[in-house]
Amino acid sequence: MAKIIELKNISKVYGTTIKTEVLHGIDLSFEEHSFNSIIGASGSGKSTILNIMGTLDWPTTGEVYINGKRTDNMGKNELAELRNKTIGFIFQFHYLLPEFTVLENVLMPYNIGHGKPTKKIISRAEELLNLVGLTEVKNNMANNISGGQQQRTAIARALINNPQLVLADEPTGNLDSKSTENVYELLRDINKEFKTTFVIITHDDRIAEKTSRIVEIEDGTIKSS
Repeated sequence: MAKIIELKNISKVYGTTIKTEVLHGIDLSFEEHSFNSIIGASGSGKSTILNIMGTLDWPTTGEVYINGKRTDNMGKNELAELRNKTIGFIFQFHYLLPEFTVLENVLMPYNIGHGKPTKKIISRAEELLNLVGLTEVKNNMANNISGGQQQRTAIARALINNPQLVLADEPTGNLDSKSTENVYELLRDINKEFKTTFVIITHDDRIAEKTSRIVEIEDGTIKSS
């Protein structure tokens, strides 16, 4: 199976006068179509790894490859295009825009990359909302639905450009246990149906156990994978 993402000897240092090294020589790769979790204590470096994989942050040293292309030395515009086409993000805080409807929020990544959505794209957004069980609230304003529904809207939004890779940082951190279970079942279904690769940060061992591979980070190094 081909590797969709590869980190080679990644270190990350924050600060200039007082330097804090949060990642130490990380070597890590994920295969296409896989369903993975990254676990570790708060401050272990797992979110930094996810941000570097998603090109939202840069390593101090080391190399990052997505689909065999090196990304850590790409220009701003090239990175923005890669992110928009290849990667979907789901965060603990859904970052929906309250002045737009659920459907409009799902279409937002397409609008940013391509302008006005076509009928085909609107139809895809509606299919995704059906998949996540939100057809009935698609015309509600984003702040007029429950927390679980908002997070499912964020999942549909992450999928609108049909990304190969979805990076999720504590995607159920604000949800109750039933909503958490529903969201993870949904992510698993998407992985199976669309062959989307998932890398999910979670502090919940029960959730990690549902993934095919668990990578454990401790003090900026890989403890087990």
